[in-house]
Amino acid sequence: MNISKDSIIGDLVAHDYRAAAVFKKNKIDFCCNGNRSIEDACDKKGLNADQLVKDLQEVSVAKGDSQIDYTSWPLDLLADYVEKKHHRYVREKAQEIMPFLTKIVRVHGDRHPELHEVLDLFTGSVEDLLEHMDKEEGILFPHIRNMVDAKSKGSSISAPFGTVQNPIKVMMAEHDNEGERFRKIADLTDNYTVPADGCTTYRVTFSMLSEYEDDLHLHIHLENNILFPKSIELEEQFVNA
Repeated sequence: MNISKDSIIGDLVAHDYRAAAVFKKNKIDFCCNGNRSIEDACDKKGLNADQLVKDLQEVSVAKGDSQIDYTSWPLDLLADYVEKKHHRYVREKAQEIMPFLTKIVRVHGDRHPELHEVLDLFTGSVEDLLEHMDKEEGILFPHIRNMVDAKSKGSSISAPFGTVQNPIKVMMAEHDNEGERFRKIADLTDNYTVPADGCTTYRVTFSMLSEYEDDLHLHIHLENNILFPKSIELEEQFVNA
């Protein structure tokens, strides 16, 4: 894939997820704000776009880890994957992290008052994500599967919400909210850096939060940059048929 300053960030990550590590290192949001060009993102961050392009090119030609080509997956399979892997991860991992985070707030909160805000942000994120995922699983994803089925059968389909773009806009706005929350959490924790007086529970909690954020980034990327655009394209095929 040709990479230039005009390349769209989300497209690059969709083509090769290894690019995500380069964007994360430079604190460039590739999931919620993946519709920007490299040049636009670098201008806002005060980064050298030519150097970033070079770094991305080096990653793209590096041999080693095989990459999953999510863009080649059928949409119903991708929806199933997001639901069974990433939605399940949120539900299970949030329950695991919460007591650890609550404990370090209780033990270390006086010396590290930022932990109170981290707990509030994480609690709000979990509550909103659970509701968000329920809407996807109950409304949007079933419709995507129905579109795939109708396409294979050559039949027509209508959406109860007018167009698939309507729920997608809502989901993407909610993704933006979660992206902003975790940017604040990362800033408050200095990118999950454990302070000198941090105990083992502190280290474990920050490690889990960092892993959780990484999974959320991939989760949102798969939806914003692959599942949603391809669902809109599929709907347009019915309109133009």
